[in-house]
Amino acid sequence: MPSASGQTTSAQRALALLELHQPGNPVILPTVWDAWSARLATDAGFAALTVGSHPLADSIGKPDGEGMAFDDVLARVAQITAAVDVPVSVDIESGYGLPAARLVEGLLSVGAVGLNIEDTVHSEGKRLRSAGEHAELVGALRSAADAAGVHVVINARTDLFLRSDGDESDRVERAIARLTEAAAAGADVLYPVARHDPETLRRLTTELPLPVNAIALPDQDDLASFGPLGVGRISFDPFLQAALASRAKELLARWA
Repeated sequence: MPSASGQTTSAQRALALLELHQPGNPVILPTVWDAWSARLATDAGFAALTVGSHPLADSIGKPDGEGMAFDDVLARVAQITAAVDVPVSVDIESGYGLPAARLVEGLLSVGAVGLNIEDTVHSEGKRLRSAGEHAELVGALRSAADAAGVHVVINARTDLFLRSDGDESDRVERAIARLTEAAAAGADVLYPVARHDPETLRRLTTELPLPVNAIALPDQDDLASFGPLGVGRISFDPFLQAALASRAKELLARWA
């Protein structure tokens, strides 16, 4: 994004986004899906946003789990970045089967400066990447961002909890090991995606080497509960859209 017009560059936006991540003082990135929801969030005063794959897919009539093409995602992200003047991160699911350089180039071309990358490979029967394979992808994304001269903020996600993968008795240990490997490969944020009890969340934030992303229910959770657990980032996943949908149904029911 050019600076000649007075706007910050992508490199500056990326660093601004990175600096917002402070364990114990979490940045809240409302999960948005179009220009309208993005403006709602920035008008409310939020300093950065994340584009969620699930609400985005719903908004264009596609299924989540890479039912969208990457170009579908980029088209909507371009509308969002044109509508707001804050750093925007994008959930790119497991990468749409594309090379890391194409993913980074595409995101930067539409003004995004962060990404989520998960370890469920939707295009290959939803198999789970090995820890090493996921770390290798994170490293490739970091190298592509370095080559572009922008410190794209990489949020490395694991779906171990979401999938109830393997034995529950050592799932936390396996998630920590997996995400620690992703951190060493170049991630900036770590996302053990799920709703965790306070004890588990505290363990994750204590034992992981980078800021941890937690999910919040915007209509139910208390912001003050996350900081003491060491959380560095909060997003809403599809739950902001779901809360708005619930209220919309109530309004529409009065007239149906």
